[in-house]
Amino acid sequence: MTTGEKIANLRKGNNITQEQLAELLGVTRQSVSRWEMDLAFPETEKLIRLSKLFACSIDYLLSEIIGREMQEPAEITADVCVSFIRECGYFFLATCAGSRPRLRPLGMVLSDGEELLIITDSRKSVCSDLAQNCGVELASYDPVSGKWIRISGTAEKESTPSCHNMVFSAYPMLRKKYAESREIFLAIYRIYIEKVSIT
Repeated sequence: MTTGEKIANLRKGNNITQEQLAELLGVTRQSVSRWEMDLAFPETEKLIRLSKLFACSIDYLLSEIIGREMQEPAEITADVCVSFIRECGYFFLATCAGSRPRLRPLGMVLSDGEELLIITDSRKSVCSDLAQNCGVELASYDPVSGKWIRISGTAEKESTPSCHNMVFSAYPMLRKKYAESREIFLAIYRIYIEKVSIT
C-alpha cells in the first residue's frame, strides 16, 4: 500500500472527509486529495500530525514494503490486536440484534492494556444493536501480509472520565467533534476478548 492509500484508508476508517482532514492539518482539500492519489507527498510536519491524529507510526505511513511477513506473537494481547488493526487502517464489527446480523466498518480502536476499546456515536444503530445483544465479532484484513485477525467477545458501554480522556488523547479530532454538550453522543465500548486468532 502506498502512503496515499494509507492516508485515505485511515481517513475513511475514522469517518473524516477530505475537507475535515484538510482543516485539521491546515491545508487545502486539494492537498489531501493529491496526497491520497500519490500525486504529492505530505511535508514532514504534516506526517507527524497525521501519525498523531490517526495513532499510527510515521514508519507505517512511509513504509511501502510489499510481501512483509508479520511476526506471530507468542500471545495475542489487546495491544497486539490494536497494532494489527491499525496496520490495516480499519476493522469490521459484526453485531446481531433480533434475527438480523449486521456488519459495519469502523476505524477507531485502542487498548487499555487489558481489553479493546471501540469508539462510535450513540446515535448510530450499532449502539441499539449492542443494547439488545452484547456479543460481537471484529475482523480486519491486512492485504500486505494476507492475514486476518478475528476477535470474538462481549461489548460493555464504558463511560468513566479516565476512559474518555484516553480516547481523546488517542483521537484528538474527537475533542472538536464532541465538544462540551455533544460529548453525550460519544459512545465507547469495552470489548472483553473471549477468542482471538491471526491467520
